[in-house]
Amino acid sequence: MRVFKFGGASVKDAAGIRNVYDVLQQVGYEDVLVVVSAMGKTTNALEDVIKNYFDKSPELNSSVQEVKKYHNQILLDLFEDETNEVFTAANTHFNDLEYFLAHNKSPNYNFVYDQIVSYGEIISTTILSHFMNFKGIKTEWVDIRNYIKTDSTYRDAEVDWELTQKNIAGNFKRNILNITQGFLGSDENNFTTTLGREGSDYTAAILAYCLGAESVTIWKDVPGVMNADPRYFENASLLNHISYREAIELAFYGASVIHPKTLQPLQKKEIPLYVKSFINPLLKGTAVAKGQDLEPYLPCFIVKRNQLLISLSSIDFSFIMEENISEIFGLFHQFRLKVNLIQNSAISFSVCVEDKFGNFNDCNAILSKKFKVDFTENVTLYTIRHFNEQAAQTVEDNKTVLLKQISKETMQIVTKEN
Repeated sequence: MRVFKFGGASVKDAAGIRNVYDVLQQVGYEDVLVVVSAMGKTTNALEDVIKNYFDKSPELNSSVQEVKKYHNQILLDLFEDETNEVFTAANTHFNDLEYFLAHNKSPNYNFVYDQIVSYGEIISTTILSHFMNFKGIKTEWVDIRNYIKTDSTYRDAEVDWELTQKNIAGNFKRNILNITQGFLGSDENNFTTTLGREGSDYTAAILAYCLGAESVTIWKDVPGVMNADPRYFENASLLNHISYREAIELAFYGASVIHPKTLQPLQKKEIPLYVKSFINPLLKGTAVAKGQDLEPYLPCFIVKRNQLLISLSSIDFSFIMEENISEIFGLFHQFRLKVNLIQNSAISFSVCVEDKFGNFNDCNAILSKKFKVDFTENVTLYTIRHFNEQAAQTVEDNKTVLLKQISKETMQIVTKEN
């Protein structure tokens, strides 16, 4: 079995859905499992619904209607007959969403988040499955929440691999196009969980691992894995082959093409990963596989914006020792601050972190009792793998460099725009 993953950009409108059909016609769809994200910016739109829900905003209903309107327009563009059962199926999901908003009693933001945003994937796969059937490709719509089981860490759940493997093994139909959701799982109480933002790639890897798949292909709007994000760097080049190790390094530092968790399960079973273009599906793209060295050894640029640079120093000029660092990282873990860079001296300790859950102020209130805390918001972290002087200069030009760290293969630079 081959596992394909299509992200939100590939199914953002009716033309995108039709293009997925065209891609499958060109590359084959028998014995294929397709993992699909929410359509376009649906997750963002559902995040607005969540905000309005907790703010008790009068805009709540209109924000829900906007999501419905967006999907309904796609349905009208795809299906000539409004009596097609897909309209009823999609409307049933929206009714379930509205029922949850009306009857939920939980004040837990992360729990509510997962229950609501999951409708993006549920509805996108419903539409895609019905359209494929409409075009003559028989599909099996699969609710992934019945298979991928996790703990109850809502918004960033950990997979229960043993139970997930047991659920998946032998339970997917062969010789048919299976369509399921990325990003989602469920806990022991069958409440929906999510695997972290951009977790659909990870879903594809989980399924491939448990099924012993032939390969995983991530279909993108770029030719493959580039050595830099074309939005930020001119003349970005395609990387034809990458080893698992190099891809894991790039993912660890934040390369957006491959989700950080995706590669480990694939490496364990040596399942190749392909990153290919859904615009030109017959092009080779990038292959990530065993023993595939980076070709060529180009500097690879990774950009993480909206970072927070925190500098901690001891109030009494005493050394910052292992026990202090352990305490600091314990707080970062507690408040879910993702550390992307560390630099320390005898009496100071600097970290560049991502505060995606908005918890820094609470963390800082505790840190400030023991340390002098200085921080700079909205900095940018550049990571350059296989750096050279020219690559570093490209990053540093017209910026204030706040921190620089160099190892054998990697340079990291924290900057503030001038």
